Amino acid sequence: MDWYPWGEEAFEKARKENKPIFLSIGYSTCHWCHVMAHESFEDEEVARLMNRAFVCIKVDREERPDIDNVYMTVCQIILGRGGWPLNIIMTPNMKPFFAGTYIPKNSRFSQTGMLELVPRIEEIWDRQHEEVLESADKITFTIQNMISESAGEGIGESIMEEAYEELLTSFDNEYGGFERAPKFPTPHKIFFLLRYWRRSGNPEALHMVEYTLENMYRGGIHDHLGSGFHRYSTDNTWVVPHFEKMLYDQALIATAYTEIYQVTGKRLYKEAAEGILDYVLRDLISQEGGFYCGEDADVEGEEGKYYLWTLEEVRKVLSPEESELITKVFNLSEKGNFEEEIRGKKTGTNIFYMSRSLESLAVELNIPADDVESRVKMAKEKLLLSRNKRKRPAKDDKILTDWNGLMIAALAKGFQAFGEERYLKAAEKAADFILMKLYSPDGRLLHRYRDGKSGISGTADDYAFLVHGLLELYEAGFKLDYLKAALCLNREFLNHFWDPVQGGFFFTADDSESLIFRKKEFADAAIPSGNSIEMLNLLRLSRITADSELEDRAQGLERAFSKLIKKIPSGYTQFLSALDFGLGPAYQVVIAGKHESTDAGQMLEELWTYFIPNKVLIFRPEGKDPEITKLAKYTEEQVPIDGKATAYVCQNFQCQLPTTEVNEMLRMLNV
Repeated sequence: MDWYPWGEEAFEKARKENKPIFLSIGYSTCHWCHVMAHESFEDEEVARLMNRAFVCIKVDREERPDIDNVYMTVCQIILGRGGWPLNIIMTPNMKPFFAGTYIPKNSRFSQTGMLELVPRIEEIWDRQHEEVLESADKITFTIQNMISESAGEGIGESIMEEAYEELLTSFDNEYGGFERAPKFPTPHKIFFLLRYWRRSGNPEALHMVEYTLENMYRGGIHDHLGSGFHRYSTDNTWVVPHFEKMLYDQALIATAYTEIYQVTGKRLYKEAAEGILDYVLRDLISQEGGFYCGEDADVEGEEGKYYLWTLEEVRKVLSPEESELITKVFNLSEKGNFEEEIRGKKTGTNIFYMSRSLESLAVELNIPADDVESRVKMAKEKLLLSRNKRKRPAKDDKILTDWNGLMIAALAKGFQAFGEERYLKAAEKAADFILMKLYSPDGRLLHRYRDGKSGISGTADDYAFLVHGLLELYEAGFKLDYLKAALCLNREFLNHFWDPVQGGFFFTADDSESLIFRKKEFADAAIPSGNSIEMLNLLRLSRITADSELEDRAQGLERAFSKLIKKIPSGYTQFLSALDFGLGPAYQVVIAGKHESTDAGQMLEELWTYFIPNKVLIFRPEGKDPEITKLAKYTEEQVPIDGKATAYVCQNFQCQLPTTEVNEMLRMLNV
């Protein structure tokens, strides 16, 4: 294949030779991208046809989310669905007239294969050239009009109930989660349900969260040996995963388990969250401190090969007693429990998954639960050591600003909930790396770093997610540099991405590369939208700095997407989590004292122990005019009382009397 990168050279060649462009968008850990590449793009016959008919452009969606964002919208509107690999055929002026996802080499059933499709497109382009150009114009014009949305009125508290009812209707009562197969984790739905539960007290909302997270933890979507979570489950039961591991999934799922741990105090959730964070710090961290994108699903062209076990392989590593126990715990069998996705045939290999708790197994075996846990843990460690000798899946070693922002936030929250200093240190190191390496010479945020080189203009997600991570990091370690950086990035974000007419943030900056349309991303899909995350950022920054203009922008953001949210509230759960903060009650907590003092530490630990999502936390060091008073002027008079750490709690712009008592502080926060 004669691939070109996205750029003027390819477009100029297409114009000069009057050829359409074949745009292939994928990412390195995408299983079906690899399948199509092997079947077609590495095939001489297909490559010869494509090189003759097209100018071919290859784009990594993770490097260029702006391009992917535009043409995925095209695909979804043309086909009614989307996914990767994403294949677009378009004119030299970037206007699409064909969209597809995975395309086989040879035609199968009703699906046209590449060997038939390419000559057909070539013939149509030559013989019906004007009709094709006209069709591309119409498609582009239609999409441009479809994505424009006028601002509406604000949305009230009733929308929370509507979203809850929609999630309740779609909830899988048997296995948890909110879709049929394929089943995705969608942690932002968990975040919303926890906030809805805290607001309403509805126990069913909490049940949906716990049941989903427990089933995910026991399922094969969870890597029981090395920890971390795979991309999604191909079945309803969370057992058979699509084996790639993505950084953003680890960050968001870890945050979900951290929050449910703060709610319930159950050890299972702590183990799940810490397992994910430890996996990232072991396998996805660069020497410089940034976090890599993820790990592939395939090894040597075989999906899941690294993670699957025959019973014979297990017995070679473990003693007979250990093998018997692990077989029972993780449902292993001689014939194997894994079915190949395409043919639905058993392969003789096993996925590790649990169909019941260790406690119930301990009762059956008449063995103390602690003994079972320790034996299982020891056996898992032996199996992991053995697995580490296998050829590992390929690692996508790009470092992306937006996904790192999510991971920084997860680690900061992990430090708060579990008191693990290494999580805070890792989050700070990652933030320092991003703030040092991912800026352009003119001081603008960049999207991607790899092999010592930074590049590609930052998107809305880069700004919003990094600000989110920096805010969580400030509230964990109270280093003002992170709060200052968040404020600076937020100003830049507002200056270059805000729509002054309809409100909301465009995905690309006002001076970014011009594509066929400039889109706003607002729905919460696999990752929450930048607009959803930024609405909460604006509210938090407003409360920290007492800047009412930021609160006004947040309200403008709400109105910008209110019409869409009212249509399908459950499609905007991260946005509704931000709305929950805006509706209140929301708290502003200032702890005044010596940072290393025992009483201040006790206050902070208690604050971090509980699930109090709608709060901002500021630390005001003892002494005259500390630097925080320049960013949050109201803290000037909030000083320690009688030399003791003192909490100043305000709720919805009304302040209560300061207290030096932890229990009184918690009472003010309704915990």
